[in-house]
Amino acid sequence: MIFRRAVVAGTLALLAAVAAAAAAARAEQAYAVEGRDTFRAGNSDVRSETVYRGMQRLTITHTGRSTTYSARVEYDREGDGGKQHQRASFTSTLLPSGEQKDGPGNDPDYLTVLNQPFAVQLDAPTMRDLAHVKRAVPFDFPSPMTGAALHGTLRRLPDALVGGRRAMGIAFEAKGPLHGALPDRPAMQLAGSITMKGTAYYAYDSALLLALDATLAIDGNLDDNARRAPVSILYARSIHTAEGRQAARIVPAPTRT
Repeated sequence: MIFRRAVVAGTLALLAAVAAAAAAARAEQAYAVEGRDTFRAGNSDVRSETVYRGMQRLTITHTGRSTTYSARVEYDREGDGGKQHQRASFTSTLLPSGEQKDGPGNDPDYLTVLNQPFAVQLDAPTMRDLAHVKRAVPFDFPSPMTGAALHGTLRRLPDALVGGRRAMGIAFEAKGPLHGALPDRPAMQLAGSITMKGTAYYAYDSALLLALDATLAIDGNLDDNARRAPVSILYARSIHTAEGRQAARIVPAPTRT
């Protein structure tokens, strides 16, 4: 499973921008995490499924003009091999130059909030740009599997309350070709297509990501001269700010007058 941040062309630098605007030198945010990976191969009902559930804590530290985001998650991984308790971590630093440097990271199941297609925090100009989006905007998104361009659209969603905090909603969908192996299945060569869909909600008061729901679907065939077996894979991730150990609900926000 790979959900990576990317760059949206033009002024809507949604998927790459992170902010260093917090007043405190250190801040924390808790998230509840859920995920599901489903794999089906061949014409028969051959299927495997892995389910993830856990909690994570994001720490934001400001040192001079640099901002470091560190996410640590503890979760249960349940699949064909039984149930296992796992830990993962990921770090990303925003440098004074504006460059974002990822790592170190140990997040093999892609459950940390920093290892997703949407940035964990937006800057003020990006929030202002998004506030004026009235219809779907086309953009290219690098494929998380091959680097080839996925083509799609980015659009605004109605504002919502996430854990009682007013948030700006955004959605995207992109599609493109896949030819090659998957990171978690290197022996399997696939020819098909990738479709990524996601929604994200950012707090108006801090521009911090409060809720993310994203899927990556792969449909194709084994790229083998001897056989053309169909393959279907779906990766899903849900990361929501937590109230205690419960994920915060997303509810419609009252209309501003």
